[in-house]
Amino acid sequence: MDGMPTNVRSHAKINLGLGIGAPREDGFHALVTVYQTLELYDLVKVTAKPSSSTTLRLTSNDRRVPTDGRNTAWKMVALALKALDLTADVEIAIEKRLPVQGGLGAGSANAVAALVGLEVELGLEKRQANGRWPARRLEIAAQVGSDVPLFLIGGTVLGLDRGQEVYPLPDIESVWCVVATPAVGVSTPQAFRDWDALCAAESLTAEASAVKLNELSRAYASAFAGAIPGVRQGAGSSGVLSVGEDLAGPQESALVRTGITSWIENDFERVVFRQHPSLGEIKRLLAASGTPEAALHASLSGSGSALFGLYLTRGDAEAARERLRAAGVESLLTRTLPRSAYWGEMLLP
Repeated sequence: MDGMPTNVRSHAKINLGLGIGAPREDGFHALVTVYQTLELYDLVKVTAKPSSSTTLRLTSNDRRVPTDGRNTAWKMVALALKALDLTADVEIAIEKRLPVQGGLGAGSANAVAALVGLEVELGLEKRQANGRWPARRLEIAAQVGSDVPLFLIGGTVLGLDRGQEVYPLPDIESVWCVVATPAVGVSTPQAFRDWDALCAAESLTAEASAVKLNELSRAYASAFAGAIPGVRQGAGSSGVLSVGEDLAGPQESALVRTGITSWIENDFERVVFRQHPSLGEIKRLLAASGTPEAALHASLSGSGSALFGLYLTRGDAEAARERLRAAGVESLLTRTLPRSAYWGEMLLP
């Protein structure tokens, strides 16, 4: 297809916390989670032009990525064109830089990046702020996947129901993040089956867990409302902090000030760590509790297998990477990405 593509950064996410309910009658599980976007990204390139009929083509540099209707980006574009009553010739190229099926929401982020690229290519940007399209975008995203809508908000996001009901939370300041990417495969369906067995063993009903999750959602909202944003605009790769720079001012994070780090957790750890004890050990290495280099917070992301640690300084983050390296675990160094920076750097020049 002629013309230069629209290049879109497709950022990763982590789950700062994740509460899971007992299985519902519809087979799904109610969730309460706090999503956080990261600087890490895939690159999605979109070329589109109006046509008498819709044609979609998708390619990727990673053979594991589906290049047909199973792909989330394909689904998102197809549903968007149908909702807009448009037909177009569309090409999507996904340059994978993030782990596939690692709990970082890479495929879901690809879907939103493809939609953003499509809107730019077809000159639909004005629809984003007018009429019913912003709400329709969220509805379409929820059809594609439970953790797709969060990428239409970015930053720190509260997720409810299956995770697809999303609300922006006050952003925390950007902190260093080490993402551990162990060579372990975690089956999300199996993790849910193990969770269901745990609920049965502990006699946790859907009704009782609904009360628990409602309290948790209020606690999250209250805690993050108490966070005082300390975002600095600079010349770094995300426009948040310059490369190598640490937070200025008092050496304390909003995560610590709110007290949330003392109780926020991921329920999946209760079952996933039983099946994969090595992941629990990786969390221990990331946390380094009781040391000067301790993480602000360390956790499994989603159902895994990725884990992460958040750190106040780059030095603490590098120390964590060294501990992982000594244990033979690969990792990525990045930072959390507040909402304004998320949208400010999504489109490449």
